[in-house]
Amino acid sequence: MKHFITGVMLLFSCMTCAQHVFEATVKDEVSDAPLFGVSVYIAELEKGAATNAEGYAVIEGIPDGTYTIRIQYIGYEALEFEQTFPPEEGRQHVTYYLHQAHEEMEEVVITSTRSSRTIEDIPTRVEFIAGEELAEKGNMKPGDIRMLLNESTGIQTQQTSATSYNSSIRIQGLDGKYTQLLRDGLPLYSGYSGGLSLMQIAPLDLKQVEVIKGASSTLYGGGAIAGLVNLISKTPEEERELSFMINGTSALGLDASGFYSEEYGKVGTTVFASYNKGTAYDPADIGLTAIPEFERFTVNPKLFLYLSEKTEINAGFNYVTENRLGGNMDYIKNDSDTGYYEKNNTDRFSTQFDGTYKLSEHTRIQLKNSVSIFERSIAIPGYTFAGNQVSSFSEANISTIGEKMEWIAGLNLWTENFSQSEGSPGQDLGFSNSTIGAFVQNTWNMAEKWTLETGLRGDYQSDYGFYALPRFSLMFEPNDRLTFRTGGGMGYKTPTIFTEDVERLQFRNVLPLSVDDSKAERSVGINLDVNYKWPVTGSLSLSTNALLFYTRINDPLLLTATPGSYYEFIQPDGYIDTQGVEANMKWSYHDFKLFIGYTFADVKQHYREGTTEYSLVATHRLNNVLMYEKHENFWIGLEAYYFSPQKLNDGATGKSYWIMGIMSEKKLGEHFSLFLNFENMLDTRQTRFDTIYTGNIDNPQFRDIYAPVDGFVINGGFKLMF
Repeated sequence: MKHFITGVMLLFSCMTCAQHVFEATVKDEVSDAPLFGVSVYIAELEKGAATNAEGYAVIEGIPDGTYTIRIQYIGYEALEFEQTFPPEEGRQHVTYYLHQAHEEMEEVVITSTRSSRTIEDIPTRVEFIAGEELAEKGNMKPGDIRMLLNESTGIQTQQTSATSYNSSIRIQGLDGKYTQLLRDGLPLYSGYSGGLSLMQIAPLDLKQVEVIKGASSTLYGGGAIAGLVNLISKTPEEERELSFMINGTSALGLDASGFYSEEYGKVGTTVFASYNKGTAYDPADIGLTAIPEFERFTVNPKLFLYLSEKTEINAGFNYVTENRLGGNMDYIKNDSDTGYYEKNNTDRFSTQFDGTYKLSEHTRIQLKNSVSIFERSIAIPGYTFAGNQVSSFSEANISTIGEKMEWIAGLNLWTENFSQSEGSPGQDLGFSNSTIGAFVQNTWNMAEKWTLETGLRGDYQSDYGFYALPRFSLMFEPNDRLTFRTGGGMGYKTPTIFTEDVERLQFRNVLPLSVDDSKAERSVGINLDVNYKWPVTGSLSLSTNALLFYTRINDPLLLTATPGSYYEFIQPDGYIDTQGVEANMKWSYHDFKLFIGYTFADVKQHYREGTTEYSLVATHRLNNVLMYEKHENFWIGLEAYYFSPQKLNDGATGKSYWIMGIMSEKKLGEHFSLFLNFENMLDTRQTRFDTIYTGNIDNPQFRDIYAPVDGFVINGGFKLMF
């Protein structure tokens, strides 16, 4: 027995001697700062650890042998090496330095906050769509940005016409009139020109899309109560880009586009041109178009001048012309003299100018200007509405960047003139106004882990007077894995006839606004954002984000019917508020990525009569995307989106529904790729489980559109890249 116990002790002692320890400290190579939450993993042993606040990690219980150790952290290049145990020099504690993944970081430099910071350093919460995600959505809808926005958490595109496909943006459940749509920081798509803007903006010349949710009027002026969407165009690079895309759909649609970009010496240029065609399409076989017949041409050239190290100028124009016809299929296909139709003929011309002069290494002056001319006519049987909008935006700002502070201050001038050429008798909706504003913004690294951004704007509107708009954003980063952001601000929206409700009526029998009897809608909003990154193992990582939001709008402008079959705007005592949460989760494992997003939006109207639910808001939404991607070779994705029941304007409640799709692309060589997508494979259509109109098909009374009407559509094509 004595010998047996001695043998067991010797065996245990030998086993203990064969267990080794790996110790390491991981730091950023540039700042020499320790990195918290870095994954240190030995795949052969399925053993791992994560670094603490000092960047230290230890893995114990390593048997004799040679193993591959992988050190991985989100935003950095992974480090992989072999280590033999026991080490020749005995137990060692080594410091490893990680390199930032610069190619990925360049894609997330944000411009909408008017600073020059990357997305990790900005106190204001900004969402962006860029790179491969932008390309994927561009493959599915090359002709417009509706799908690009609608499949983002917290954003819903609301179709305002059953037959012509017109749509607007809703952020956190609020009407489209409360969202600013910008192009390179210039407001080109407001007012009368906003009704068709989503359907007339092609995404193929965009570098990225930036979204700021919540009160943003301090940044770009009135109107951004729900938030803003900034479309950032591609700019010339040293390497030439020449690409072409051809896309066709099972609904007999066609998209053809080309993009050219190059920088040579002190001159650069980008040119984008596209042709988009739609054929009248009625998948429900009810005699009305789900997709209208349309033909659109777009051209957008830009010239970039790099006059010196201090001076840069770019200027260009955008021209879009489109004829769109929806309604009765017999009327469209057979040139019938009778039947319901809706014609939209538009011409959009806008100019853009941006000039920058560097006074010093840290200070610059910027001048920006845009002029937009938009002509549109809307015709239905027995009625035509037409008008011309001329608007302009001008800005001068100066910015300076210090060691701990960044300042920007500037002046803005907006002008808008709308002249009506056709409409209902006695109905003249024309107007002219201007707004002058001044703003100042400061971003302050107040402590090692705290950053504060504050801003103040003052606007004077020619019809409605003066408005002061403060805002703030605060960011706290306790470590590299966890970030807290909170922010709030005030906003305003001057009364306008250009709303979703008026679009649904084609402006028919809408009475003009009275400046004396109306006032601006005022808002206050606040949000809290938490972001957490967790490298679970060397191959598996998780990034999560949660946003809590609240916005209140006082004195909302409402369109109501009068006894004489006219519609007028009123402002009853009361308010609209939206509150809720957005949650996002991204899992990455080797070549697989899983995105899960959830939106809860509780939007209510509060008036003397009581509190009611806001119409056309899906209280619960789910966004799910599973991707498999071999970089620069092949990718395929499965999408699934859920919309909960929505209250409708006629008092009914719409059905809940799911939308599913498959998207794919295969690269064949360096210059050629094929893509194929199956959109809405479940053939989810409002016409399958509900009606879209009442009355006679030749004189339909349309109901709210809360679900797709075009159903299952296959699209595919090819891209050439040189």
